[in-house]
Amino acid sequence: MQGFLNLNKSFGWTSHDCVAKTRKFLRLKRVGHAGTLDPAATGVLPIALGKATRLLQYLPGEKAYKATIRLGVRTTTDDLQGEIIASQPCTGLSLEVIEPVLQQFVGKIEQIPPIYSAIQVQGKRLYDLARKGEDVEVPARIVEVFKIEVLDWREEEFPELDVAIACGAGTYIRAIARDLGTILQTGGTLAALTRTQSSGFDLANSLTLTDLEAKVQAGTFQPLLPDAPLQHLGSITLPPTSAQKWCQGQRIPITFNVLEISPKILRIYDEDERFLGIGKLGNLDNEQLLVPEMVFESI
Repeated sequence: MQGFLNLNKSFGWTSHDCVAKTRKFLRLKRVGHAGTLDPAATGVLPIALGKATRLLQYLPGEKAYKATIRLGVRTTTDDLQGEIIASQPCTGLSLEVIEPVLQQFVGKIEQIPPIYSAIQVQGKRLYDLARKGEDVEVPARIVEVFKIEVLDWREEEFPELDVAIACGAGTYIRAIARDLGTILQTGGTLAALTRTQSSGFDLANSLTLTDLEAKVQAGTFQPLLPDAPLQHLGSITLPPTSAQKWCQGQRIPITFNVLEISPKILRIYDEDERFLGIGKLGNLDNEQLLVPEMVFESI
């Protein structure tokens, strides 16, 4: 079996748990995931099956979330799963004050990831270092937020803001909640998070682990095609002789101008519309070539 599963991860499950369950249900050894979700987060977790695990690196990085931010509270983990380190009611806060501040997080921004995160520093996960009580300086990095839209505002003792966020890979929504609270001088933490889109997959078309188990037992589960989430890449169809050579790892001369194509990574097909793998365009000694990056299907 090979292809993708658009999984709707439930609250409390780790991404590793989901991979292990999928492996068990499908009796499949090669299973991997894209875009780790925290245990407290729910929503889209792309799962690769079989040889499709080799395609994970080519998935698009764009993601979208629905998040609830609670103001007036700060925690050790920047979400409600952590220990509360500061709490102050902020009943006088209004949405009119918050909305302009939110726009400061749109575009390419510098962000410091939460100390409890899977990022590696000197070869060790930040959350492992944090749990040991080690004082680690977390390096800032540049991430991109495409859009933030206010969905709802609940003006309470500890007000909550629901937002829809579209962003690039590596963006921490917990950090946005924390930093919003810092700018407002109220403190802020993430109260709930659902990923609605990830790497070409959408929540509306996802399956829960319960759904997956039921389909497997009924014999009706079919994985998504391996090239389904790769539509952001261009494609090229090779004639039979060239397709066979390419699948054997040979570089194929091409006649079109590679400089006019971006990105240089392409989906490769044969004339029967069979997905063969991923190729890269390049030049060698002034010759334009299609170079095998990942051969998915041999001829």
